[in-house]
Amino acid sequence: RRRVPDAPTQRRYHVPEQLDRSDFARPDAPWLVAVFTSQTCDMCAQVAGKAAVLESDDVAVQTLEFTQRRDLHERYRIDAVPTLLIVDAIGVTRHSFLGPMTATDLWAAVAEAREPGSTPDSCADHAH
Repeated sequence: RRRVPDAPTQRRYHVPEQLDRSDFARPDAPWLVAVFTSQTCDMCAQVAGKAAVLESDDVAVQTLEFTQRRDLHERYRIDAVPTLLIVDAIGVTRHSFLGPMTATDLWAAVAEAREPGSTPDSCADHAH
């Protein structure tokens, strides 16, 4: 009898489902875009730049570089960068991106989180 080998395991990166908003900038803002980055990651600066333009009265944007905010990378078990989280007022992660994304996908995800149903279904398909 031959035994079928198990399929190779796929690495799953951790995305926190909940954050303590008091750990981040402007905890009173209705929305937070948290971008976990590293100096050694070329793509991280591009993702942080795309996120930065979302800063507004309603949206706090914070880039958390690993050597400067190692405490938060460890607390929330961030094990891949860039990791971008779109988080609501009570700290629930409503959408996340691991790795690069287009500005259009990022902006659509924020719009959809802020006002569900505001983007075409094709944009919402990229959730989580």
